[in-house]
Amino acid sequence: MNKNILKLQKIGFQWPMENPFIFCAHHHDFYPEGNEQLGPNVSLKGRDIGSDFSNKNGFSMYHGDVVPGFPAHPHRGFETVTIVLEGVVDHFDSKGAKGRYGNGDVQWLTTGKGCQHAEMFPLINQDKPNTLELFQIWLNLPAKDKFVEPDYKMLWNEFVPVVISSDSHGNKTEIRVIAGELMGQKADTPNQASWASNLENHVKIQLIKMDSNANYVIPKSSKSINRNLYFYQGEDKIIIDGTEIAVSHRIKLVGDEDIIIQNGSKASYLLLLEAEPINEPVFQYGPFVMTTKDEVVKAYQDYQETQFGGWPWKRYDPVNEAFDGRFAQYSDGRIEKPKQ
Repeated sequence: MNKNILKLQKIGFQWPMENPFIFCAHHHDFYPEGNEQLGPNVSLKGRDIGSDFSNKNGFSMYHGDVVPGFPAHPHRGFETVTIVLEGVVDHFDSKGAKGRYGNGDVQWLTTGKGCQHAEMFPLINQDKPNTLELFQIWLNLPAKDKFVEPDYKMLWNEFVPVVISSDSHGNKTEIRVIAGELMGQKADTPNQASWASNLENHVKIQLIKMDSNANYVIPKSSKSINRNLYFYQGEDKIIIDGTEIAVSHRIKLVGDEDIIIQNGSKASYLLLLEAEPINEPVFQYGPFVMTTKDEVVKAYQDYQETQFGGWPWKRYDPVNEAFDGRFAQYSDGRIEKPKQ
């Protein structure tokens, strides 16, 4: 191991995280054509419907029984950042908000004092496959903000900064800036309570695509940040300070040095997560992230008693109409669509 690499670790479906990041999952499902109910137009026989993570025939139903996805479930005390690279997601929540986003859009949801939401993956194409690729990242909230009002906003694809970096040989690296700043390009401001809303917390979420044989430099930040690079997809290797790293690895890096990545002969895909840690205790159990066990117990009690405001929709696995485009309808009735 060299001085800039602090740890190497193999990754699977769920990735090891470091404060203030709690969780990350990479979904890449090759769904077939959809049916009239927006579910797969194939037999689901042999699957554990309701809890299908099998990746049978290239896809999972997760907790959906007709439409794949995650029907209504509660959260408290943190944020979800959902980045959809391909396909669409239908959002419904207990505040009465709903929407559809995908194909490069990002949803930033602050769960705060508690909310329920459903995340369904409607198969809107009946004449062709419905590939879905997304990341969901959980970002912790500091104790003072764990009971803010739930809120969400959309970072539409059209306004997510994309930086193109060329090395001395003209080989390119493309970086999508979801949070933070890179080469003068600033991501949209997240929700007010977010740890990422304060620039002093140095929160960066970046998706990096390196062309074959490209070199790219991750610029140095602060000594105290937690910086992790996830090499999640590729057919060759990357090299950092002479260390060859195969695909499906987490690379923990120092924060106060420029990090030079040398790519192999095939395109490589990486996710960078870095930030100052929230220097508070973390107690997570299931869908709740608090600072003590008692607070988690209280979260379960509150949910059982109040359902965090209840569920205003007819179904626990609701979806929009197949022909609906991308939109966000907020709890105050305001409707937002991406501006072309």
